[in-house]
Amino acid sequence: MLRAIIFDCDGVIADTEPLHLAAFQRVLAEEEITLTREDYYNSYLALDDRGCFAKAFASRSRLTDEKIAELIDRKAAYLEPVMRAQLRLFPGARDFIRRAAQKYPLAIASGALRREIELILEFGGVADCFLAIVSAEDVARGKPDPEAFLKAHSILSSRAAGSIAHQECLVIEDSFHGIEAARLAGMRVLAVSNSYSKDKLSRADRVVESLDRVSLEELEAL
Repeated sequence: MLRAIIFDCDGVIADTEPLHLAAFQRVLAEEEITLTREDYYNSYLALDDRGCFAKAFASRSRLTDEKIAELIDRKAAYLEPVMRAQLRLFPGARDFIRRAAQKYPLAIASGALRREIELILEFGGVADCFLAIVSAEDVARGKPDPEAFLKAHSILSSRAAGSIAHQECLVIEDSFHGIEAARLAGMRVLAVSNSYSKDKLSRADRVVESLDRVSLEELEAL
């Protein structure tokens, strides 16, 4: 029985992965590190900022907490004005969220910073649809660790009429790392092929090309 839905944000609601990539590339270039598009989509996309920078610097030297914080702040300073100028939602995302919110409690579980998530939800006019936001600042371990999904589940369950089981949550993701995190949390997964081809998302319960082609009845059938 479906009782709650947890969304990833970048790559599911908004087409922001290319913007994140460009901001990472700019910061890393300043540190004399090259990040290719292929490397980003193969190894970085589902990681939070901390995980991305730790991975990029792995072959050089261990980053201090202070250096990681500075890199994250620099990337955010580059990203935010670009998001404000170029932000767009994926087709059908707004309508799907509004339909789902009428029937189920919704949450966001994302590796993005909270202010970036809030910017997307406010731009899309769907901020009022979500009962909880779990961002990079709220967890110690990013995806593929299930911590973000488990925390989102805990918040939704505490606010619902009656406890919600993990298997009664549906996660909507766009990456294989996100799918793995949802699986480890004991949740079902709908994958949207906005960032990866369908064959790379095969661990999901269902893969679709767009949320504008999905009905709530179809999700309940999962």
